[in-house]
Amino acid sequence: MEQSGRAGQQRRAGRAGGLTPLGARDPQQIGDYRLLGRLGEGGMGRVFLARSDRGRTVAVKLVRTELAHQEEFRDRFRREVRAARTVGGQWTAPVLDADTEAETPWVATGYIAGPSLQQVVARCGPLPERTVRILAAGLARALRSIHAAGIIHRDLKPSNVLLTIDGPRVIDFGIARALEGVTTSVATQTGSAVGSPGFMAPEQVRGTPLTPACDVFCLGSVLVYAATGHQPFGSATTLPHAMMYRIAEEEPDLTALPEGLRPLVVDCLAKDPAGRPTPEELVTRAEGAPDATGADDEPWLPGTLVAHLGRHAVELLEAEDPRDGAERTSVPGSADAPPATVAPSPRPAPAHRRTRRTLLAAAALVLAGAAAATGYALLGGSDGSAAATEKSAPAANGAIPTAYLGIWSTTVGDSNLDVRRFTLVQGKPGEVVLRMEATGPTYECRFTAALKSAGPPVRLGPSTVVSGTPDTCRPGTGSTLELMAGQLRRTFDDAGGKAPLLYTKTG
Repeated sequence: MEQSGRAGQQRRAGRAGGLTPLGARDPQQIGDYRLLGRLGEGGMGRVFLARSDRGRTVAVKLVRTELAHQEEFRDRFRREVRAARTVGGQWTAPVLDADTEAETPWVATGYIAGPSLQQVVARCGPLPERTVRILAAGLARALRSIHAAGIIHRDLKPSNVLLTIDGPRVIDFGIARALEGVTTSVATQTGSAVGSPGFMAPEQVRGTPLTPACDVFCLGSVLVYAATGHQPFGSATTLPHAMMYRIAEEEPDLTALPEGLRPLVVDCLAKDPAGRPTPEELVTRAEGAPDATGADDEPWLPGTLVAHLGRHAVELLEAEDPRDGAERTSVPGSADAPPATVAPSPRPAPAHRRTRRTLLAAAALVLAGAAAATGYALLGGSDGSAAATEKSAPAANGAIPTAYLGIWSTTVGDSNLDVRRFTLVQGKPGEVVLRMEATGPTYECRFTAALKSAGPPVRLGPSTVVSGTPDTCRPGTGSTLELMAGQLRRTFDDAGGKAPLLYTKTG
């Protein structure tokens, strides 16, 4: 499913970040979500930026009324939402909530505070070859997760790829499937299409049965756009039918494509689906190039884009509920983190609120710059479920392996304002070896944990709260530390369905 409607966000600009005020006919609340503004509008319906009662920022897509009245569409929408809930991995926007039985169905996904690839290329031009390789690996991992859930994306295009400091994210997966079978009149009225003309696969154009290889062809077209700024089978002025004919019958225009990317892209754009590489093969090939890694502290994006992403994150902080002066902060959880809900503060004076927003904005930019130094490292692993654990030999005398020791940090959520940082020191079983800080705009918690076994992997006992508000800072269960592609993954014994966090070494 879609992150929702970021494609529409490209078409309707309003305030910074594409957010426009709610219109007279827009609802004020959908389900448990209070709407903050409109992100866009597309073939499926309207998309809103919203916050839940627990403070989480989400994107909510409200289906068009004329589509909701078609039982065939509703059946498809119901199936696609159900399937999308099973998509895992860190390279997609998670489906958080939905009501497919409401009079007007809707779906809520995690909001990703990053611009689309379409926006970035339009504003800054083509991306460097190394960045495109890392982009390819991230998108391939996203497709792997989507396909594992039995979904074919069908509409992978630059506006459905969002860029963040720690890698790309794919949105809108499976949504085109729900639009299949709607009546011609409704499809025409809404401007919907199963796939976008410039980024369709030959089998989509011909109307033949689709397989996951369809998405690989689309990925190849996206890479051409990222590396050259142009589509491989036409331009913005090419008529849709002419472009679709070229996709089905002619070879792509790769004259501006860097030679180092040509073999990978050519294989993705094979007319025969059987001749295209799998997402797993794409990951291996994209990361196997000499320029695909770089220095450990080298960001995956150029510095100018990192600054742009920081500004984009700040824009999210400015999206306040116009009807409620109380500020609510989302505190994405880890097992020894504050709860997801922070009590609203009393309504401050306007000048005070402006000062706090300025401080938050400055913090977001600083964190964006710091996170950029480790951006590529997050792409060096996998989606979390299939990452290879590094082999570390046990240290002498049963001590913790040296590679595990030091200062490790990460951020949680979309704003990069919620930081987790811990220091791991040498010690014996039963001794305190981990000291951790969990900080955010409205909280500060400190924890310690004792060593259970040196491993590897390293096993820690339950954490203890050292400082922080008791009703905000809660201890966690035992946990395991594992080295993975230069990062440290921390998995809690009772994670409550939450994914492990990947930490990057900072000292």
